[in-house]
Amino acid sequence: GKQRAFIRDHNVFVEPVEGGEPVAISTGGSDKDSFTGPITWSPDSKKLVAFRVKEVKTRQVHIVQSSPPDQLQPKLMTLDYAKPGDEISQPMPRLFEVANHREIPVDNEHFKNPWEINEVTWATDSSEFSFVYNQRGHQIVRIIGVRADSGSVRKIHEESSKTFIDYSQKLWIRHLPETREILWASERDGYNHLYLLDSTSGTIKKQITSGDWNVREVVEVDEKKRQLLLKIMGVSGQDPYHVHYARVNFDGTGFTRLTSSDGNHGIRFSPDNKYLIDSWSRVDQPPVTELRSAEDGKAIAELERQDDAPLVKTGWSRPERFVAKARDGKTDIFGVIIRPTNFDPAKKYPVLEDIYAGPHDFFVPKNYFAWSGMNAMAQLGFVVVKIDGMGTNWRSKAFHDNCWKNLMDGGFPDRVAWIKAAAADRPWMDLSRVGIYGGSAGGQNTLAGLLTHGDFYKAGVADCGCHDNRMDKIWWNEAWMGWPVDESYERNSNVTHAADLKGNLMLVVGELDTNVDPASTAQVVNALQLAGKTFDFVPIINANHGAAETPYGKFRRAEFLTRHLGVE
Repeated sequence: GKQRAFIRDHNVFVEPVEGGEPVAISTGGSDKDSFTGPITWSPDSKKLVAFRVKEVKTRQVHIVQSSPPDQLQPKLMTLDYAKPGDEISQPMPRLFEVANHREIPVDNEHFKNPWEINEVTWATDSSEFSFVYNQRGHQIVRIIGVRADSGSVRKIHEESSKTFIDYSQKLWIRHLPETREILWASERDGYNHLYLLDSTSGTIKKQITSGDWNVREVVEVDEKKRQLLLKIMGVSGQDPYHVHYARVNFDGTGFTRLTSSDGNHGIRFSPDNKYLIDSWSRVDQPPVTELRSAEDGKAIAELERQDDAPLVKTGWSRPERFVAKARDGKTDIFGVIIRPTNFDPAKKYPVLEDIYAGPHDFFVPKNYFAWSGMNAMAQLGFVVVKIDGMGTNWRSKAFHDNCWKNLMDGGFPDRVAWIKAAAADRPWMDLSRVGIYGGSAGGQNTLAGLLTHGDFYKAGVADCGCHDNRMDKIWWNEAWMGWPVDESYERNSNVTHAADLKGNLMLVVGELDTNVDPASTAQVVNALQLAGKTFDFVPIINANHGAAETPYGKFRRAEFLTRHLGVE
C-alpha cells in the first residue's frame, strides 16, 4: 500500500509510505479510552479496522519475598493478576474510511460482551470484514460480518453450548476468500470435527469429518487441492488418545489414514512429499520407525525398532497400560501402572496416584519413556498410577462436560473405580494404603480427594493448589466454572469443605508463586486451623510455582508419603 497506519497519542493515524505529514483519522482517544491495534487494511486500501478499548484497572496481587538473596530485608512483589469475575478489557472493532478521515459507526449488539475478538479478515472485494467473537462465559462464539460501506452487522455463524465452548484448545478457523468459504472446527455433534461454511449465507455446506473421534489439529491446508492434513485422535480399536494422521478433502471425500500402527504417532515428509517417516511408540512399546507412502499411508518398510531388553535386565519394567469402566459402568477410563525396579509380585505395595485433572488436556503419558518423576516415586517403594478421569479433555464433549462447574469432582468416582479394578487381579496393590499427590490443578485435586474420598486416600501432598477457583487466574477458571461467578465457585472450593478432611495432608506452596496466588493455599491453612485439623504445611522459601519439585520439596514429599503409607 501507499499508506501506513499506526497509533499515536491514543488515536489512529495514517501517513504516506514515501513521506508526508501523518493525519489522524480517529478523534477522542485518550489514556482512559484509547484506540489500539491490531490494524487491518482492506485489500483496496480504502478502509481499515482498528480497536478501541476503555482502561480497566487490573487487580493486583502482592507477594512478600521473605528472604531475598541480595539483601536482608524482605521485598514486596506486585503482580497484575485478574481473577474470575473481575472487570476485563474489552477492545471493540472500529471501522474507518481512510480518504475522508472518518469513522463508520458499527453497532455492537451482536458482540457487546467479548472475552476476546480476533481473526479480523477482509473479503477479497473489500465489501466486508469479519471476526470471531468469543462471548464472556464461553457459551457463545460467533463469526460476525460487518459491511464496509455502511457498518451494518450480521451473524455469519454461531456456536452455542449450555456448558462451555472449549475455545482455548479447539477453536480453529481458516478463511477461503477466493471461494467465499470458511473452514471451522466445532463440537456441535459431540466430538471435535471440521465443517465447511458458506461465508455469504453462514450455512454449513458440508461436515468434513465425523465419527466418535476428534480432530486434534489441522496440520496443513492445501487450498489448491482443497485438501487437509490432520492430526486425529480416537482411532477405533486403539487407545483413544493416540495421535494419528489423516488426509481428507474439503468436501469430506477421500478420507485417508496415513498411520495405522497401534501407538502414538509423529510424521515427517520427504522433500518431494511422496513418502513419510512415521515414528510411533506406546508407554509399553519402544519407538518404531516406518517408511510409508504419503499418498495412501501404505507401509513400505520398517526402518528401526528400538530394543529395551538390556534395560529390562536391570530389573526395570515398562509401564503397564490398564483400562477400566468409569462411574457409569460403560465409559472406558485409561491409565498406567508403574512399578519399582526389582519389583517383587509376592510383596504388597502401597498405591500412589499422581494426579492432574485440569480440563484443558489429558495427562496420562502415551509415548514410550524409560524414566520420569513417577518412576522416581515408585523407587521409594510404591506402585504409582496415573489416570484420566471424566472431565479431562479430548474424549467426547459429554466426557469433558463433567468438569463444568464441577472441578471438585476431579473424576474421582472414575479414579477410585479404576484403582479398585486394577487391584482386583493384582494382589500386590495394597488398597489399605493409597496415597495421592499433585501440583497446581493437581494440588487442588489432591486435597479434594482427601476431602471427598478420605476413606480411600489415606495420605496426600497438595502442591501450589488452586484450592478456590475465585482465587486463581481468570482465564483458566472462567473457562470451566463459567461467568458470572456464582454459587458453584464456593461449592467447589476446598476451603468450603476443609472441615471434612480425613487422612494425612501435607500442603506445599511456593512463597513466590506467580501462577497461582499463594494466598489460595494460605486460606486453606486458615480453614483447616479453624476446623481444628492436624496437617503439615510446608512453604518453600524463594520458590515459585511447582515448589514440591524443588530439592527440599521432593525430600519432604517423599518422607511424608513413605511414613504415612507404611513403605517398608
